[in-house]
Amino acid sequence: YRFALPPPEQFAAAMAALGVGDDSRVVLYSATEPAWAARVWWMLQWIGFDRAALLDGGLKAWKAEGRPLSTEAANRPPGRLSVSLRPQLIADQNEVRAAVGNLGVTLVDALPEASFRGDFALYGRAGHIPGAINLPADELLDEAGRYLPPDQLAALERRDPGGRVITYCGGGIAASSTAFVLTRLGYENVAVYAASLQEWVTDPANPMEVSPKPAAAAN
Repeated sequence: YRFALPPPEQFAAAMAALGVGDDSRVVLYSATEPAWAARVWWMLQWIGFDRAALLDGGLKAWKAEGRPLSTEAANRPPGRLSVSLRPQLIADQNEVRAAVGNLGVTLVDALPEASFRGDFALYGRAGHIPGAINLPADELLDEAGRYLPPDQLAALERRDPGGRVITYCGGGIAASSTAFVLTRLGYENVAVYAASLQEWVTDPANPMEVSPKPAAAAN
């Protein structure tokens, strides 16, 4: 699948080759959507590395503030990055199947509302995993591409922060951004279904449901 997770040791080796070590401080940013940086942040959390942050607003905000840029390639000595795997941060298809109808687990669809409703097909099937709630990743951002203030984010989602939460999208990228936000809000048991709908819809036995479109407002 696209954006599939590599083996944790392979990912750690790739980061170490860039100069990341156990004592490093890492700041991640994207040129476009912050979800791309959030996915790497989540992967670092997955292998047990906690000293990473996202640059809010990414490269776009950095440029808008007139901050310096370089075209020179970074030349850092390789680091030594350990793996202390947290398997609970990644959900697989079996766990998601078990979560359908389980009131103790909240499934969160991070795709836009139109996709959630089933207005169009994604990977050949329309709609969302039954029982999921919709918390679109793009609605967690302001017009400048920065994450909304914590009080506004908290108003979007009010659930037991200790309960199990599994986020998903099309390929696990937007879901990582939503998982990042939930973690910042104090949710303690969040996982990303990394393969997401691109895997889920390939099995006809996996259920999907659509939501009715909102009724047109009366004149």
